[in-house]
Amino acid sequence: MGPHFKKTVTLDVGGRRLELRVAQDLFSSHEVDVGTRLLLRTLAGPEHGGRRLVLDLGCGYGPLGLGLRAAAADRVVHLVDRDALAVDYSRENAAANRLDGVEAYGSLGYADVRAAGFDLVVSNIPAKAGPPVIERLLLGAAGLLAPGGLVAVVVIAPLREQVAAVLEGAAGVEVVFRRATAGYAVFHYRFRGPPAAAAGPADPADGLQVYERQRVSISHGGVAVRLRTAYGLPEFDSLSHPTRLVADALLRPGARPPGTALVLHPGQGWLPCLLWAAVRPGELRLVDRDLLALRFSQANLVANGCPPERASIGHQVDPDPAGLRDADLVVAVLRPKEPPEATAATVRRLVAEVPRGARVVLGASSTAITRGLAALDAAKLPFRTVDRRRAKGSSAVVLERR
Repeated sequence: MGPHFKKTVTLDVGGRRLELRVAQDLFSSHEVDVGTRLLLRTLAGPEHGGRRLVLDLGCGYGPLGLGLRAAAADRVVHLVDRDALAVDYSRENAAANRLDGVEAYGSLGYADVRAAGFDLVVSNIPAKAGPPVIERLLLGAAGLLAPGGLVAVVVIAPLREQVAAVLEGAAGVEVVFRRATAGYAVFHYRFRGPPAAAAGPADPADGLQVYERQRVSISHGGVAVRLRTAYGLPEFDSLSHPTRLVADALLRPGARPPGTALVLHPGQGWLPCLLWAAVRPGELRLVDRDLLALRFSQANLVANGCPPERASIGHQVDPDPAGLRDADLVVAVLRPKEPPEATAATVRRLVAEVPRGARVVLGASSTAITRGLAALDAAKLPFRTVDRRRAKGSSAVVLERR
């Protein structure tokens, strides 16, 4: 099941019981969300049976999209999420429940959806996305629907008035169904005439403007960079203690430029941008399960002078072995909310797959770093500790593969 696995939950829909594997750090990991069940019930009537091509936006581990697929044997469902772990679990849950006609892949909102002409677009709108992003999620489906296509969303009760205001204020939107409970609100709506202006990207250059929070300049270790920062990502206005410690280790005097550097969990892009500004690696590979982090980090690298062809992204939970085997330097600030087993597995993979002589620089809480080193010792991997730095409960460690 993998180190992220928490439990299996059930969902009864279309006369079937689906068994869905859940990761600890995905939304609604205790049981299928009440709002999701409510939305599925509102789509269970015969008037929706002919909706064959379906998009589940922000699919999580798949309950909405897979529930709709189980309810109609001839449906084709696209499940998309910005989180690669969610995509992996949706794909695995489709296979485990023997549901064909399912495509699961990464997309930042609607930007990477691989089809059009959807009869139905569904979403459990994330409450913490922020008003501009919520508006984009509500209205951005206009260009992807077939004639007569429907959008059906569920939101928590505190967002009900905000969502109603967006839909009622948008030209060409017709709300055809509403249902409210004490905790949730469901809206079904269609687009009439030309799409609303808010449906298109606010920034045609890269489509990231809707996520942008502010622009921040920092100088660390004598190296200055300027970044666009995003809502929904940490370190939007300053560096965390683990990031500072990793930056200190990377920017030490006399550091040689690596031919290939891989940065896992780049976040807003502080570490890859500092690394580029300081030593100009031949190639920078960015790997993260969060597509928003990858897009902002890559855009920030290019804005700080890195040629686009030297900054690649990998939307993955962990780096592929092939991406590590020729890396001279691997940098990772470990995710603080991941299960300890997942963090240990990541550390083992990074050290096991890099070539001899490569360096792995890790930052996290001191407890997480200590556990990671213990995992390496238990796996009997050949490495040596070159440097370790500590401050305010955080640590950074530099390891060299032997």
